[in-house]
Amino acid sequence: MDENYDLENSLNEEASSMPLMRVDIMTLFPDSMNAVLSESILGRAAAKDIIEINCIQIRDFTENKQGQVDDYPYGGGWGCVMMAQPLKSCLDFVRECAGERKTRVIYMSPQGEKFDQSKARHLKDDYDHLVLVCGHYEGIDERFIEECVDEEISVGDFVLTGGEIPAMALTDCVCRMIPGVLSNEECFTGESHWDGLLEYPQYTRPEIWEGRSVPDILRSGHHANVKKWRRKQSIIRTKKRRPDMYEKLVFTEKPDKKLLAEIEADEALESQKDVG
Repeated sequence: MDENYDLENSLNEEASSMPLMRVDIMTLFPDSMNAVLSESILGRAAAKDIIEINCIQIRDFTENKQGQVDDYPYGGGWGCVMMAQPLKSCLDFVRECAGERKTRVIYMSPQGEKFDQSKARHLKDDYDHLVLVCGHYEGIDERFIEECVDEEISVGDFVLTGGEIPAMALTDCVCRMIPGVLSNEECFTGESHWDGLLEYPQYTRPEIWEGRSVPDILRSGHHANVKKWRRKQSIIRTKKRRPDMYEKLVFTEKPDKKLLAEIEADEALESQKDVG
């Protein structure tokens, strides 16, 4: 269609360079999403053709002069439902522009599987093209979901006015793990949720702030001890803040078992102090 000529040329040109990951987001608010996703780390990675993120206006694919994308729900009820036709036409266009890629079509929905770091790693490893469908109003026509969507993903047990914020969260989480986006793989493998643990506490300058000092061990220059301290703090933090995660952990390495013994001894000592 004529109104999408420039967009199509742009998408086809980008497809030919084949970045490692391509994300196409179908939305009614592409400008707002572009303003966020084109900045900072993701923006720099896109400029280097490591990743590619496109925000596509669903309204451009309607078949009526009013640009209508929604209508009243059959059976009555509040609000309007997004129509299947504009969504399907937009998806067809995106697929054509993407070329030969392994594609996953995802509808951002509070009824979907809950998104987590494990799911992000799966999407990064198994696909090089994600199409994220952002609903609005009262949702989208169920027939489009049945016909075109591979899976539904939720970012939590709550409801937002649209799928744009969840789509940006998923895009950021997946794309930051693409090689070259961050300076080193350790930038994300040492963070919370990568191996079932929360991340250890972080500190920066000044050494003393509001009477609170940076732990001495972090200023010791002894890398092995620092590494051990951080691992121990990750275990402690996970146990205290996310017991649900801690219960799923299995520690098989000797250093971890030694740390667990230390933690139990510390807890026992604290209990005695409280009793005293």
